[in-house]
Amino acid sequence: MKRSRVERFTRVGLLACMVVAILGVYRARALPSCTTREGPQYRARVIWAPHCSYRVIAVWPHDPDAFTQGLVYDEGFLFEGTGLLGQSSLRRVSLQTGEVVQEHALSPEHFGEGITVFGDRIYQLTWQSHLGFVYDKTSFELLKTFEYPTEGWGLTHDGQRLIMSDGTATLRFIDPEALTEAGRVTVFDGWTPVTHLNELEYINGFVYANVWPTDRIARIDPQTGYVTGWIDLSDLRALLPADAAVDVLNGIAYDALNDWLIVTGKLWPRVFVFEVGVR
Repeated sequence: MKRSRVERFTRVGLLACMVVAILGVYRARALPSCTTREGPQYRARVIWAPHCSYRVIAVWPHDPDAFTQGLVYDEGFLFEGTGLLGQSSLRRVSLQTGEVVQEHALSPEHFGEGITVFGDRIYQLTWQSHLGFVYDKTSFELLKTFEYPTEGWGLTHDGQRLIMSDGTATLRFIDPEALTEAGRVTVFDGWTPVTHLNELEYINGFVYANVWPTDRIARIDPQTGYVTGWIDLSDLRALLPADAAVDVLNGIAYDALNDWLIVTGKLWPRVFVFEVGVR
């Protein structure tokens, strides 16, 4: 028998409180600092990108039935796109409690993928339907649809263009009004293409990308496509319940006011808030 959503969140909330007691251990295990790469000297290809340190700030409950495909923090809430046929949705979620306060279900034939909030609109991709959706941010009313020739994986924006991943090493730039491709870049770490780019978030001039099916996030210069840093979050798995049927890390959001990253994964019962040593 499935647990009710209230029962799940109560149990996860108690477990999250226990996690706080051991966060100090992980704060002391920071990776080497990763300085921000700025200026023309960092537009050149490098042999390998450094690893960035991070420090966990908070752990909050997350719906363990959510197959997270897209994550955005905006105006105090998480906006989340979930996947799986017959279970895909667009959600507004309380960060602190994990409560789903607003939800729009996709048609059963669509497998939901990445989302981004751009102005007063939300854009959402689907995996293999070659179809995207544009919603009103407040009401979740469907405003229009658009098509693309590739699979849909991750989605973000740089304030002017949508940035889309399709599971390859390519990032595509999409005009948010015409909803047509306006450019692309191939992502490399040194001389090696970085494939399986998944969920995306644009932060301070860089694209942060989950790399499926790993626990690593690549920080990408969208002008050149070069990876300028890596965040290895494999240690977070030790903070998940041992009996949780979790899938891969997926979902990056950014709280610009506090300069915090927020991450979770597919079927993860927790959301992690952390600082990254990128300065």
